Amino acid sequence: MQLKRNSLFYIITLAAVGAVMVMVLQWGASLPVPEGVPAVAKAPSTAVHAASANALDAMWHGIAGHFQSPLAHLFVQLLVIIAASRVMGKVFTLLGQPSVIGEMAAGILLGPSLFGAVAPDAFAVVFPASSMESLKLLSQVGVCLFMFAVGMELEIGHVRSKAQTAVLVSHASIVFPALLGVILAYFLYSNLAAPGAKFTAFALFMGVSMSITAFPVLARIMQERGMTKTRLGGTAITCAAIGDVTAWNFLAFVVAFAQSTGVAGTVLNLLLLVLFMVVMIFVVRPGLPRWIGAARLGKDEPSGGVLATILCVVVAAALFTEVIGIHALFGAFLAGAIMPDTHGFRHKIAVRVEKFSSVLLLPLFFAFIGLRTQLGLLNDWAGWLVCLVIIVVATLGKLGGTACAARFAGMNWRESLQLGALMNTRGLMELIALNIGYDMGILSPRIFTMMVIMALATTLLTGPLLSFFGNRGKAPDGASLGTTS
Repeated sequence: MQLKRNSLFYIITLAAVGAVMVMVLQWGASLPVPEGVPAVAKAPSTAVHAASANALDAMWHGIAGHFQSPLAHLFVQLLVIIAASRVMGKVFTLLGQPSVIGEMAAGILLGPSLFGAVAPDAFAVVFPASSMESLKLLSQVGVCLFMFAVGMELEIGHVRSKAQTAVLVSHASIVFPALLGVILAYFLYSNLAAPGAKFTAFALFMGVSMSITAFPVLARIMQERGMTKTRLGGTAITCAAIGDVTAWNFLAFVVAFAQSTGVAGTVLNLLLLVLFMVVMIFVVRPGLPRWIGAARLGKDEPSGGVLATILCVVVAAALFTEVIGIHALFGAFLAGAIMPDTHGFRHKIAVRVEKFSSVLLLPLFFAFIGLRTQLGLLNDWAGWLVCLVIIVVATLGKLGGTACAARFAGMNWRESLQLGALMNTRGLMELIALNIGYDMGILSPRIFTMMVIMALATTLLTGPLLSFFGNRGKAPDGASLGTTS
């Protein structure tokens, strides 16, 4: 009985509403059309075309028209980029390499070097020039979120426990490759710097590009090899953490110098950066646990309000460093470093942020870098020879400087060389730095391509060199041939 009453009420309601809507539409059709010039001239609707074509042609015309919209282009790019990143990540994992290297390679393969060369028409459809700006903005958001997650992985207490050895080794792994990069820049500046770039900015940027270590990739390599609990693993993590902070501060100085018009401008930018760091470390860091609340920090699932608070801190920090001319990612990194770790709060936030950024937004950054990388620019032996020299110099400075400092600090040669191989990992962090240099007009497309190849090559060499030095340093019975002084 109740079902019949409900059905009758439903039918009567629909009929009444429909009748009233029809009446209003009929009355409204007789109203006078508003006068004046339309604000936006509209393109002919599909109905006009349908009048002179059959329904199927009209349907395909409508689909083709909607396919040209910016949103449709973005969805197509997301599908292509994410699929290619997953496939290449799996391939490189099967080859014994971290999946992130495959994702980096996928970005280059989707660019003009392969996709654009093999299928130029399809490449123009998927990656039209008009879509590059939106792709760039989304990729920058992804990098900022990733750097926020990297900052949360930085354990200050772990750094303090091995500070003496780690500071010596990590700074040696920065100053030696930086010196070699500056020297190399002297010979490359005239032919490979971007038009109008100052030598000082180019040389400093080459130096900082040579000295960066990819902390997240290094950590993943050690996790896959079960090295995180070993003495070598702990030293490597600590050195990479200290090196990360030092190298990014070095990069911030270079960016401030390149963006300013003189010494006074550089000093002012750096003073603003120091003020920002002081506020974040001594005001925001101790204040966050109180602002969030102990009860909320202890929950297994962060609430929407907590996530909104954290995102506001990240966005505000990134905005400030972007406005003062440093770069948004520095603010995002520091925001991650000052996050409270009570009740595993960092891990809860990192799981949510890192998964979203690494699966969806970071592949966009790799693709954007790939679209800027043009292997066709290295169309002669001289170009490839310069690229090889860059790889050798980068490896010699990073691996050699780290190994010599570690040996001086008391580690045996086997572990010293393995530590050097780990610190020679550049990966994503290098690509981020290179992208900054390209955007600032310091690196030309040709040297940018060479440096991207260097970043991939040195990262690919990490695993094989790690195994090679480990095997060479062991006697037949498994004992180490090195001695610890």
